[in-house]
Amino acid sequence: MTTLKDQTALVTGAGSGLGAAIARALHEAGMKVVVADISRDKAEKIARAIDETGERVLPLAFDVADERAADDAVAQVLKRFGSLDVLVNNAGTDVTAPIEELSVADWDRVMATNLRGPFVLTKAALTALQEGAGGTGGQVINIASTAARRCWPNASVYHASKFGLVGLSHALHAELRAKKVRVSTVVCGGMRTPFLLDRFPDIDASKLQDPARVAEAVRFVAGMPPESVIAEIMVLPVQETSWP
Repeated sequence: MTTLKDQTALVTGAGSGLGAAIARALHEAGMKVVVADISRDKAEKIARAIDETGERVLPLAFDVADERAADDAVAQVLKRFGSLDVLVNNAGTDVTAPIEELSVADWDRVMATNLRGPFVLTKAALTALQEGAGGTGGQVINIASTAARRCWPNASVYHASKFGLVGLSHALHAELRAKKVRVSTVVCGGMRTPFLLDRFPDIDASKLQDPARVAEAVRFVAGMPPESVIAEIMVLPVQETSWP
């Protein structure tokens, strides 16, 4: 495995849940970590919790769907840490509603975060990633969901966005190899995070997994030697109800 020490990772949606767990896992692996979230307060809180000294952490607040904000974020990362080696597109949102009640504005907002965001961030970071990992090339790790594998009612926009993200991720895996940028997809099963627990109070948390387990998989993917890539990996709780 490749050492991640002194490499730099940008993790979106890192202000809570899985994103915070990924940021912590990569920091523990020796990386410099950019804790990015749309909420500045959340980003700063997680950054302090991960690294009280602030030496190897940078909190950033921006909307991943905003092209100018993404370009500015990458510029700030390079100014602070000098490189960008791993981009983790984790930020995600959802509106659970039947199609009759799902507004066009809600559809656009979910698609902007879940699908446009990874495209915008990858495009903004591409040049830096090509030069990442000491010139051997960096990585993009896109966080998908079992919602990209099978469907259930009242989640049409979430399914559409995650199916789309897997398609984008696979396409970029094929396209960017020639540019020395490896692209991986991590398909997650249900986790004990606010994303589920806050919205579905009756959910059986015993059938969900600790997000730290998924974060460990992300760290493993990031640590693959430059000659290899894990194109896709699925991490599920043993009693996963959505797959298969």
